[in-house]
Amino acid sequence: MKSFSMCIAVTILLNLSASMTAAEKTAPVRMGSGAMTFDTVPGWGLGADGKSVLGPTHGGVTIDKAGNIYTSANKGVVVFSPDGKVVREFLGKAYSDLHDIEVRDEDGTEYIYGARNNNAEGIKFRSTDGEIVLKLGFPEESGLKLEKFNPTAITVAPNGDIFLADGYASDHIFKFDQTGKYLMYFGSKGNGLKQFNTAHGMTLDTRYNPPRLLICDRNHQPKGRLLHYDLKGEFIAEVVTGLGMPTSAAVQGDYVSVPDLHGRLVILDKSNTIIAVLGHNSDPKTRVNFNVPQSQWIEGIFSGTHGSYWDKDGNLYVQDWNVSGRIMKLVRVKTSALLIGGHPPQQ
Repeated sequence: MKSFSMCIAVTILLNLSASMTAAEKTAPVRMGSGAMTFDTVPGWGLGADGKSVLGPTHGGVTIDKAGNIYTSANKGVVVFSPDGKVVREFLGKAYSDLHDIEVRDEDGTEYIYGARNNNAEGIKFRSTDGEIVLKLGFPEESGLKLEKFNPTAITVAPNGDIFLADGYASDHIFKFDQTGKYLMYFGSKGNGLKQFNTAHGMTLDTRYNPPRLLICDRNHQPKGRLLHYDLKGEFIAEVVTGLGMPTSAAVQGDYVSVPDLHGRLVILDKSNTIIAVLGHNSDPKTRVNFNVPQSQWIEGIFSGTHGSYWDKDGNLYVQDWNVSGRIMKLVRVKTSALLIGGHPPQQ
């Protein structure tokens, strides 16, 4: 009888232990709505010790044709496989502080374009080995007498022309040809209809023909907004207003993801209607806040959303502006799972 009681006690303890282990394991969080519903992937991109491998992040995200994910941190660029393992890194002074990055295939070779706000330049380097093939400094030919030059965003037109936004200084957007020759600039600082109050993010909006520039006017008053300009630097329209602090934009098909420093990411459709909000942070103490350490991260809640990019399957990779260095993978939920009323899979 004593032996039987002991067996029961051991069984109860084992079951309790298993329950505690399951409870301690972070579960995926479902977010979004309709076709834009996603599940988080807890622990994606973390090291074997469960810690961030990035160090402080204040950058962007892009993805090459092989599906590798590039994200820029203060220390340089870290490249992950789709399952979150580091496959290569470009570190040191030449690659540090890339505020925005974008990948482009040019005759079968992929290049990373980057805006380095602290280093007053745009750069272009080969994605496989990091060889820098082009640098874009302040163009003296513009005739401007600027006290500072702090580029925050970069994008490339179909013909290879390069646009570099001086979002942390003059709010001019500079245009170069594919060789780096200065062509022109447009835009000015202010809160007028056609002006920028921190031209923080920019991408080529391929939802339209011909493509146009989609520019994040982060600090526009009273609220942040998105603007369209054509590739000649002419104002087209105010796209959407009433945002918080839109930091960047990434386009896939008819959709665009827009990270917001207020701790959320919004998704717009072709009509530029917001159709989903991801990772919304309702706590004013932890949104727009760089100093949220990893120990205080909450699964499915963003703190200072800064960069994003889509993979070919419609999954999203999102970077927070963060002291510990945070990047998250959001897996797009298939429509069939939504119709069945599916729940996030246990990781």
